[in-house]
Amino acid sequence: MALLSCAASHHDLELSALERLSTDWAGVGPELVAAAGPVRGAVVLATCNRFELYLDVDDERLAEACAAASEAVAARSGLAPATVRGHLRHRTEADAAQHLFAVAAGLESMVVGEREIAGQVRRALTHARREGTTTSVLEQLFQRASRVSRAVEAATGLGGTGRSVVGVALDLAAGTLPRHVHDGAAAADEHVDWSGLRVVLVGTGSYAGASLAALRSRGCRDVRVWSASGRAAAFAAARGAHVADPDLLSELAHADLVVACSGTGGPVLHGSALAAVRSAAGNAEPLTVVDLALRHDVDPSVGALPQVHLVSLHSVAEHAPASSAAVTEGAEMVAAAAAEFVAERRVRAWDPAVVAERTRVLTATEDDQAARRRARAALHGPTVRAREAARRGDVDAYRQALAELAAVQPVVGDSIA
Repeated sequence: MALLSCAASHHDLELSALERLSTDWAGVGPELVAAAGPVRGAVVLATCNRFELYLDVDDERLAEACAAASEAVAARSGLAPATVRGHLRHRTEADAAQHLFAVAAGLESMVVGEREIAGQVRRALTHARREGTTTSVLEQLFQRASRVSRAVEAATGLGGTGRSVVGVALDLAAGTLPRHVHDGAAAADEHVDWSGLRVVLVGTGSYAGASLAALRSRGCRDVRVWSASGRAAAFAAARGAHVADPDLLSELAHADLVVACSGTGGPVLHGSALAAVRSAAGNAEPLTVVDLALRHDVDPSVGALPQVHLVSLHSVAEHAPASSAAVTEGAEMVAAAAAEFVAERRVRAWDPAVVAERTRVLTATEDDQAARRRARAALHGPTVRAREAARRGDVDAYRQALAELAAVQPVVGDSIA
């Protein structure tokens, strides 16, 4: 079996194209596995800035698996299969493992080192388990990715600095939020009075949870949760937040900040409606709107309204912190971990022939301590050489060591059988 990834991210595509690819992403894995074709297992990783398939496939049918993946995505996205193939970058074995490990470590994120992605990688595996589309290879791959992510964070400090898509978005929002100046302070000392902001949080998913935590870490007290799904009350109650008015527009009439991350599949806030409600309320105060949804929660026309400032994922991508020396160290760790993962897979795949030869000799060897010791001594050298060759992927050396094992004969008494 071979490991194949088909991936697209903000590095290669506009977010609008990623949005199309992610349409009905949850159905892709089950369809590919149920087809009983070249794909044995599938895990789908769909986030605000990437769409990636990790597949366990028949190693002699890689091209067929790539085509099947493109067709499954095309059927749900409405894009032509050829367009999907052009959007997805294909990687196999070590390259696929290295890419996932880098993603899980936050090295491929809009904001390098952000930690939300580690949880998203874990949830992708959990979802695939629930759908029954995982295999032992994919389980091992994703579990190793989580371990590599933690190791990179511990060794480099990436992820421990609080950098995240949400964090960068709120930093950008801070530039247009109401300022507060302490009595007698110089103008340069003015700062955002986060504790006095009236905030509306749109959404109740994992990004909404991360956004609420980030808002509170900055001192926000008045956060009102709104959701079209009806889950706002439970979400707010579990986190000590307020429930917004069911009429979102009336809630926004006097808001200072909106953070939208519901990902419901289309805008829940349009420019014309927002302009009308603000005008009716006589509100000319600044409003900052942060849209973190891949499938925009906020229509871009909102950003053209007077005194309304829009921060989108495009804004985050443009202002994300630059990489550092820690990223280089992290990338080296990821590459080493991927090479080790594939080496271990190769040893497991090639080892049955080694085990068979050892079993042949030891089964026929006399049940005597001295005889079995001699047999094991004869098997040891070629066994080590075969497994080392498997780790390196050296086919010729492996075959030679296997031939040496085949030449070892069982030990009976003081003689060779």
